[in-house]
Amino acid sequence: MLNEQLELLVTLQDLDIMILEIDQVQGLGFEVAGKEKLREAREEMIKKISIPLLSNYEKLRARFRRAIVPVKDDVCLGCFMRVPTSLSTVGRSHQKVITCEGCGRILYWLD
Repeated sequence: MLNEQLELLVTLQDLDIMILEIDQVQGLGFEVAGKEKLREAREEMIKKISIPLLSNYEKLRARFRRAIVPVKDDVCLGCFMRVPTSLSTVGRSHQKVITCEGCGRILYWLD
C-alpha cells in the first residue's frame, strides 16, 4: 500500500513539473497544448493519495522544485547527504514514508 502511495506521489510530482515547464514556455510567448489535460490528470491523481501524504508533499513542493527524490548508494539525491543506515533499512522495505534528515524531502530507494 505504501509503495503504491509513493509511486502516486512521484507521478504527481512529474505532472507538476510538466505543468510548471509549460507555464515557463508560455511565458516566453509560445503556445503549448495539453496543459488542461495535465491539470485533469493531476486532479485525478490527488484523489488517490492519502491526505497526510498529500499535505506533506504540497508543503515540500512550495519549498523545493522536487519534493520527492531518490536515494542512490545511501545518498539523498536532493541534498547529497548520506542517509543513516537505520533509515535506509526501513526505507527499502517501504514500511513507512522516510524523509531526509538534511533537507526534509520525501525519499524513495532506487533498487
